[in-house]
Amino acid sequence: MVKRERVVRMSVELPLWRALAGYRVLTMIYAVLLLVFIPDKFERPWVAIVFLAVMGVWTLATLPQVSSAARCTKPFLVADLTVALTGILLTPLADTHAQQIDGPTLPSIWTAGSVLAFAIKGGWRWAAVASSFVAVANIIERGEPSRDTFHNVLLVWIASIAIGYVVEVARASERTLARALEIEAATRERERLARDIHDSVLQVLAMVQRRGAAIGGEAADLGRMAGEQEVALRTLVSSGLVPATRASEDASLGAVVRTVEDDEPDSPPDEYDLRSLLARHAGSRVTLSEPGAPVLLPAASATELAAAVGAALDNVRQHAGQDARTWILVEDWPDEVVVTVRDDGPGIPEGRLAQAEGEGRLGVALSIRGRLRDLGGTAELISVPGQGTEVELKIPRGKAHP
Repeated sequence: MVKRERVVRMSVELPLWRALAGYRVLTMIYAVLLLVFIPDKFERPWVAIVFLAVMGVWTLATLPQVSSAARCTKPFLVADLTVALTGILLTPLADTHAQQIDGPTLPSIWTAGSVLAFAIKGGWRWAAVASSFVAVANIIERGEPSRDTFHNVLLVWIASIAIGYVVEVARASERTLARALEIEAATRERERLARDIHDSVLQVLAMVQRRGAAIGGEAADLGRMAGEQEVALRTLVSSGLVPATRASEDASLGAVVRTVEDDEPDSPPDEYDLRSLLARHAGSRVTLSEPGAPVLLPAASATELAAAVGAALDNVRQHAGQDARTWILVEDWPDEVVVTVRDDGPGIPEGRLAQAEGEGRLGVALSIRGRLRDLGGTAELISVPGQGTEVELKIPRGKAHP
């Protein structure tokens, strides 16, 4: 079955908005309970009842506004802070002794929710402005503020600014991580395209160049032009200028939740038998040794591993000659699959791989090591001049993510 993925972007701010919504509801209930259990505290209880009723309706009606930064608009923030400041300034009207006993205001700790909304929405600067308004309202409400009043005001001011600063840092980190993921995805896509180019176009151009030089005449000119194009294309691939596809642009910190939907029939299988993919390489000069049971791997992992084996065999034909013999050994272990490609050619001189990579010949670097790295595995090359070359490819089971 074909499965299409829908990517849901999730911000690091979402838990903060959820917590703020819960805080507003709980502190609204707390303010109402203060009136219910201490009704005789208020000389004019009707003032407290009217305000708390308005505050309760406002809190419940505006829950959608505190669900995300997009919905928490500036007009809402101003109106919400106005409700909090009104409640603070109405406290002496409902409780004439509030200034003397230094008791809680009508909205009580619900006021902090308004300030926190500013902090989450706009960062520490917005939080500083909102908390300053709350501080002034509290000082006016107390008339002659006590040390406890200054202590509470300072606590709200510092806490809101700190939370606003943390939100700004989290946003900056999210953007940095998203950019890093985009760069990584683009780099992997370029490497994949470079491998495909190496396995097809570059190999053909190299063959045309060799055959043209061997035949001579006009074919030699054709081979020379093919060689020039091979060098130009290798330079383009090694410089990283191969364009990435649109698929690589979908990576970001927010893309962390995926849901699978829309099953469709006639899709390719989820797993391949690695033996069937490698069987096409067997021949008079290539011996394939495999387990008696199927070597099942995820489809993408199996095809990439088989392509890496094909790249290793191409290197044997190109550098060891058509008469070189090659052996492919497949080992299926519980935690990993190991494929070894060994030839009886002349081997690779010391330093030749580094030189080839510097010249833009990236067969081993991209077509072999790059593929195995993307699968979460490793590629080890052992070569002794005069004794052939051995390439050992390993990928872990259940951890390959091409």
